[in-house]
Parts: sequence; structure tokens; C-alpha cells
Amino acid sequence: MNDTIASIATALGISAISIIRVSGSDAIKIVNKIFKGKDLERVPSHTIHYGHIVYQKETIDEVLVTIMKAPKTYTREDVVEINCHGGIAATNKILEILFLNGVREAMPGEFTKRAFLNGRIDLMEAEAIMDLINSETEKERKVAINNLQGNSSNLIKELRKSLIDIISNIEVNIDYPEYEDIYEITMNDLKDKIKDVKYSLNKIIQEAEDGKIIKDGIKTVIIGRPNVGKSSLLNRLLESEKAIVTDIPGTTRDIVEGDILISGIKLNIIDTAGIRETSDKVEQIGVMKSLEVLNDADLVLLLLNNNEKLTFEDKELLEKVKDKTTIIVVNKNDLEAKIDLGEQKLDNVIYINTIDTNGILPLKEKIKELFNLEKFETSNYNYITNTRQLSKIKECLNIIKDIEKGIQDEIGLDMLEIDLKNIWTTLGVIIGESYDEELLDELFSKFCVGK
Repeated sequence: MNDTIASIATALGISAISIIRVSGSDAIKIVNKIFKGKDLERVPSHTIHYGHIVYQKETIDEVLVTIMKAPKTYTREDVVEINCHGGIAATNKILEILFLNGVREAMPGEFTKRAFLNGRIDLMEAEAIMDLINSETEKERKVAINNLQGNSSNLIKELRKSLIDIISNIEVNIDYPEYEDIYEITMNDLKDKIKDVKYSLNKIIQEAEDGKIIKDGIKTVIIGRPNVGKSSLLNRLLESEKAIVTDIPGTTRDIVEGDILISGIKLNIIDTAGIRETSDKVEQIGVMKSLEVLNDADLVLLLLNNNEKLTFEDKELLEKVKDKTTIIVVNKNDLEAKIDLGEQKLDNVIYINTIDTNGILPLKEKIKELFNLEKFETSNYNYITNTRQLSKIKECLNIIKDIEKGIQDEIGLDMLEIDLKNIWTTLGVIIGESYDEELLDELFSKFCVGK
């Protein structure tokens, strides 16, 4: 943390500008050595200066240099950003010159890691930065910026505060039993307070399911026997001819994927090979892949043919998806109806066609209804969606089970206090109040270089 680091903060390629970010105690001094213009060590903080990068009397590029002095910077260190022309050669040459003058190349995520270690952000906010960079939809962006502003961190901090209040009361009762004017916490008091903590943690877990839909989308698999219109449905949903469509059964041999948005929520759609018994080895591989992706699906669209009676293969597929979230999509409703679903006792059945422009509207409406997508229009976006964070919350819930059993068995407040402290510590790990270097290295290694 004592050295000065630099990296390219923009995508490397041909563009109008590139930005090279430098951070550390010597950032201003080192850049000033290669900058021809104002004396950067004398200029005010948060100002931009025109000049040239010059090395060994050769002008390398015309630049704008931004000076930001600690502590009001991203890393809480002195930060310099060099805005140069976006050519690969110019950008790399300036970075090379910085390295020759004592700057070290930044590791992936090292700027954000320094922001965390220097106390500018907590660990949840650091992870939210990566979510913001990776966000693909407006709702993903809203969840990420909400977490970056510390709203989810505040939930955890409030829980820790309530826990430390309980722990403090228990310690006072144990250490100073002779004082009659202090509040004496009882098992019933502890039971009520733990119930409140448990409720808050469970609420976070429940809401995380909604957050997962926003962050990861809905993994949607289209299945059915050959030639029922799966590829046509995919093309209509994507509004492009991504999948090959023919009258020949078994045309789709491999999975075909694409994404769409419904009410701002991403559907990751997979069109699969038609599932049937076949002697064709290539088609057999496609069928096996279809069954594999079916197991991981959040939503299954099972296509049936409106102008054919149910086949044995159709009934087998209906059996396979009976425990999955499924919409039975009866395709080709523009043709004579020959299918009979009366004996099947099916939920979520809709009738569509892929011929008309509006032929699949009933399907989109059913997806909105099934996942209650309209609620996300008025959501406060205060979701915890990070896997690491959620695993720690689940750890806390398991410890609460031990506390509840301890209260039931009346094992004593001093023993229960140990479990309460474990919850408090575990919640602290979520926001980075305690951590190990291996965790940080793993976490920030997933960031892009320059962030």
C-alpha cells in the first residue's frame, strides 16, 4: 500500500481518449516529472491541466491531466488521471514511461481494494461497484447503485447494533449482579429480541429471491418434441432469425441462446433440440444437452402442437416438468384444434402462434403474471444479491437455531452470549469489519484492471 500504482482505466483500443489512472503517495510527483505544462505539485486539488507528456526530450502525446489530492479521492490517496489520445501505441507508451519512473502496474481491482482498506467504502459497497460495472439492465443498475450508496450495508449495521445492545446487557448482568438499578435481561427478553433479529435476516433472504431475478434474470428453457415450433418461438421472442427453422424434424441439434427483456427483467432463453428417441448420434447428443439444461431452468416453456393429438413423447415431457415452474405453450392456435388436455389437469396453459406479430403476447403476459414482474416497477431495490453475503446471513440463521435451542434448554446467558457474538462477528465479515487477506485477494481479482 506504500507504493504508487497505475493502469489503463478505459478499454484498450482505438477511441477518442484513453484514461490512465495513477494512485499513491508519489502519484503527483512522478507524473509531474514527465508532464510539460503547469507545475502539478503546486496546482489546487480537483483541477484539470493541459500539456504534453515528454520523455527524454520527445513529445509522446498531448494530454489533459486531472489532479486529485488525498483524502477526497476514490482511493483516499493522491490520484492523477492522464487523459491521452485513444490510440493503443500512445496509451501503452505513457504507461511504460510511468513504470520506468517508479510506478508499479496495478493488480485487478487494486484501486477499489485500496478504497476499502483506506476506509472509503465497506466490502458490500466494493462488491456493488463490480455489480454496477457488470449490470446489463436498468433494474440491475438500480440494485447496484442502491448497494453502492450503502443502503444494504446499513441493514447489516443496524442488526449488528441491536446485537451489541443485547450482548452489552448480558455482560452487565453477569459482571455486576450486585447493582439493583440496571436492567436485568431475562430469557423471555432474549427470546423476543432474537425473534426480531431472525425476522430481519429471513426477510433479507426472502427478498434476495427477487434480487436474484433482477441480477441474474430468468433462465428460460424451451422444450418439446421435434417440429412443434420451438425455434420459431425463439425467433419471435428475440425478434430475429437466430435459430434455423425448417419443416424437417430434428433440425435443431444443439442449444441456441438469446436474451430479451420483459418488464425490465432479463429472460435468458435457451432453445433446445427436440426431445425424442433417435438413432442419430448427433441428435442424441442434442437431446442429452436439452435434458441437462432443463434441470437448471428457472422457467420451462413446454411446447405442444395445437393441431395434433397428444403423443406418448408429449406425455413423457409433461411428466418430466411436473415439479418445475412451467408454462404449457400450445402452439399453432391458428390451425384446427386437435389436442385434448382435459385429462391432464394442467396449470398455466396458454395458446399462441408464431405467425402473427402479436401471436406470442399471451405468453409474455403469463410470464409477467407467474413471476409477478409488475412489482419490480415500484420496488425500492434494496436487495442483497451477492452469494458471499447471503451465505454469511444463512450462517447467522443457523446460529440462531442454536440460541433458540439454548433458550429452550435454559443453558444460561453466558453460554448464549458466545453465539450472539458469533452472529455479530459473522455480520461484520459481510461488510468487511473483519476479513482475511485471502478473501480480499479472491474478491478483488474478479475486478477489471484499472478499477
